[in-house]
Amino acid sequence: MSWLVRAAYAVWEFVVGDDPWTAVGVAVALGATALLASTGAAAWWVMPLAVVVLLALSLRRAVR
Repeated sequence: MSWLVRAAYAVWEFVVGDDPWTAVGVAVALGATALLASTGAAAWWVMPLAVVVLLALSLRRAVR
């Protein structure tokens, strides 16, 4: 396995880990923050809200 493949796998494991839905949620929240910020509106609140919601959903899935 080449070093490039190992590096890509390490990045994948770091970003996605055990919960791909949380990774998708973070990507969506970052996109929403960027879109909101590009309009000139205050976008600081999107990521803290996303963290709380994604953590609650992740914990809910883990408990099941």
